[in-house]
Amino acid sequence: MSSVAILKPLLAMIVLTLVVWIVMYARRIPAMRKIGKPAQTYVTPDTIEILPDAVNYPAYNFRNLLELPVLFYVLCIYLYITGTADGIHVASAWAFVALRVVHSLIHCTSNIVMARFLVYVAGALALWFMLGRAVLDIAWF
Repeated sequence: MSSVAILKPLLAMIVLTLVVWIVMYARRIPAMRKIGKPAQTYVTPDTIEILPDAVNYPAYNFRNLLELPVLFYVLCIYLYITGTADGIHVASAWAFVALRVVHSLIHCTSNIVMARFLVYVAGALALWFMLGRAVLDIAWF
């Protein structure tokens, strides 16, 4: 398997982030217009809270997509550059992406905390598994 395969789930995560960004603005702009306050009203994260929770869910998810996924991006690039990405890394990367998609769907819709948490933890475990294998591949021992 070519190391290039690790770049496909990386790109999929970027696309997921774009989709959530679009949903965020598709919900926020109409809600802000409906409230009818000037844009300057929403100058800080505290003031954006005047919008309904369901409108803000995609924004919360967007911020979340800039946390653990950043480590995922760096790890995928590392595996690609070093040529150490194998089928297990790629499968784990796709598992991480699939779980992040499910996490985003939950977060942007029903926002059931325990369901979201369980999917988040499963995705995090896939990422830590990838990292553990990458560290072991270095053969520091």
